[in-house]
Amino acid sequence: MHPHKKGNKSGLLVRAYVDDAKSCEVVDVNDDTKRYSLKRLSDDGFFEGIIEGRKELFQYRLRIERYNGEIRQFYDPYSFLPTLSDDDTYLFSEGNDHQVHNKHGAHIRTIDGVPGVSFVVWAPNAERVSVVGDFNHWDGRYHPMRSLGASGIWELFIPGVEEGNKYKYEIGTRHGYAALKTDPYGTRFESPPNNASIVCKTDTYQWKDADWIERRKRTDWVNSPVSIYEMHLGSWKKVVEDANRSLSYRELAVELVDYLKDMNYTHVEFLPLSEHPFDGSWGYQVTGFFAPTYRFGTPEDFMFLVDTLHQNGLGVIMDWVPAHFPTDSFALAQFDGTALYEHADPRQGFHQDWGTLIFNYGRNEVRNFLVASALAWCERYHIDGLRVDAVASMLYLDYSREEGQWIPNQYGGRENLEAIEFLKQTNSLVHDYYPGTLMIAEESTAFPGVSKPVSEGGLGFDMKWNMGWMHDTLEYFQKDPVYRKYEHHQLSFGMLYQYSENFTQVFSHDEVVHGKKSMLLKMPGEPISNKAHQLRLLYGLMWMWPGKKTLFMGCDFGQSQEWQCSGSLDWHLLQYTDHEGIQRCVRDLNKLYQDVPGFAAGDVNPEAFEWINCSDADNSILTFLRKGNEKTDTLAAVGNFTPVLREAFRVGVPFPGFWKEILNTDAKEYGGLGYGNSGGVEADEVEWDGRPYSIKLTMPPQSMSVFRYQGNA
Repeated sequence: MHPHKKGNKSGLLVRAYVDDAKSCEVVDVNDDTKRYSLKRLSDDGFFEGIIEGRKELFQYRLRIERYNGEIRQFYDPYSFLPTLSDDDTYLFSEGNDHQVHNKHGAHIRTIDGVPGVSFVVWAPNAERVSVVGDFNHWDGRYHPMRSLGASGIWELFIPGVEEGNKYKYEIGTRHGYAALKTDPYGTRFESPPNNASIVCKTDTYQWKDADWIERRKRTDWVNSPVSIYEMHLGSWKKVVEDANRSLSYRELAVELVDYLKDMNYTHVEFLPLSEHPFDGSWGYQVTGFFAPTYRFGTPEDFMFLVDTLHQNGLGVIMDWVPAHFPTDSFALAQFDGTALYEHADPRQGFHQDWGTLIFNYGRNEVRNFLVASALAWCERYHIDGLRVDAVASMLYLDYSREEGQWIPNQYGGRENLEAIEFLKQTNSLVHDYYPGTLMIAEESTAFPGVSKPVSEGGLGFDMKWNMGWMHDTLEYFQKDPVYRKYEHHQLSFGMLYQYSENFTQVFSHDEVVHGKKSMLLKMPGEPISNKAHQLRLLYGLMWMWPGKKTLFMGCDFGQSQEWQCSGSLDWHLLQYTDHEGIQRCVRDLNKLYQDVPGFAAGDVNPEAFEWINCSDADNSILTFLRKGNEKTDTLAAVGNFTPVLREAFRVGVPFPGFWKEILNTDAKEYGGLGYGNSGGVEADEVEWDGRPYSIKLTMPPQSMSVFRYQGNA
């Protein structure tokens, strides 16, 4: 409805498109006796009429009669003003609308007392955009959206649309065809192949985790124990009696919580749970950057899982994938008929390794979209951390490219300056809005300052995966023990750069797929019990080494098979001593890590680590100290990396008195041989390893023994 004047006559002009309507009238909401007929101009239902004598716009409904005699009365979407302000469009175009996820997309609102849904989408190169859905026969003629000027934003409030309604955007391109696209800001999606967006509320769940959120704010995680259980939700455990389906979010709120608490983990890290069409991508090819996947329940079900984990003192980290997106035609690719979210030039916009598209981080609206995704997971789902995937591929323009396949930056360099600024901005905003939230980088190069604050010139992550230590250590352990003395440096080399970043030591899902073997079967030799000895030793080294801990599911009980995303972990293996022993060992390592005061703070403090002897290659023995808050929190870690029992083996220590054996990976309860030191040893005043005192030990084969200083009685 809008003012109309022709000659001396003035009034209000109203147009409406209503398919299959025989007649259409305008009804004054405040006085339904006032009705104004519209004239049908086309067979498919386009009506127009002039209300003469009325100059002021008024609230109205449309009343139609269909050919089958049905009479309907409803509000006209075009009688409502836009739901976005000029400031909203300006901030978005500038890339600085930190609440854009609560404006773009589909949001249930009540405007002028009328309930409905506001739809907002960015498609600057589209000729037209319509909302289509199960409420309008998926017909793009019903609800064409309004263009909000040069912003490229299209907007429409549709009365009567409700939670649960399915919808898409029909985008008329400049190439003359119409594309059906899901909502980039959609909060819920139906399953493939339809992939429609679903209108969904995200602000009605009653959270009960206020104590956890407050505690998270006050916690300095870099100096606190962080032991992360990485998991792929769909293959963790299956319900065999129910068609072998995966556990739901709500079922996991019972079983997963119990498992994590029993194993003494502090956090769980989910492989991406953002909506994705292809199971085989493990969630890393995202089409719904604001929506938990439909596979395990509703968004509210996911909230329940997070809430329950929080109430049990467990943090939740989610893998987040801002590095690339798939080429699926129903999602972001060529969204408005042009390279909108991606670069047009394949040298910048196509990821050769994964066959995906790379975000155009230099575009304000794209950067705003991704920042909003990070903030939305923290805001709506109370996520405690984001593990940012494939950071190395974002940092370098020549990542996995040959000469001539990439375009240098404005200074002729290989760094992706726009991506670097995007990462800094995201990390800063997440920390500002949600104190205590962890930002973790999967970054495999020596890019400087990944975990330094932005204020100090860094990228602003809290910690970084230690890929170098992981590769060196696994390469060493996969060698026959006979040859390990020639590679002894691989065990100590990591200390040269250990404190250059805030690291988390990690054995992730990537190390147990694609023919790399499971962690257990990487270990050389036979039988399985021998491999289990070595895996317990490896985990003992990992937990005693500085750095936070991240371990993929199944690795903590020595899963024999490689991980398969379509299967389930082999939980039945826990009936066997070797596998149960590995699990018990990891459980105790987690407890040790948390129980020794100041031990975890030493993850980032070089003064809290001291070599005892890192050069005993002939014996393949590695010894070092970890220091806590007090002298009695000092730990001596002694690793024997060959299958040779060494008796009366001396190790230098800094203090006289009793050193209690608090961990021995060869203990019988772990499936070991049971060699050890009868609970501890008294230090002798015998100089050794450059120290005034030493302890004489029985060194079990292929084992890690840990001694805690008890004081000098």
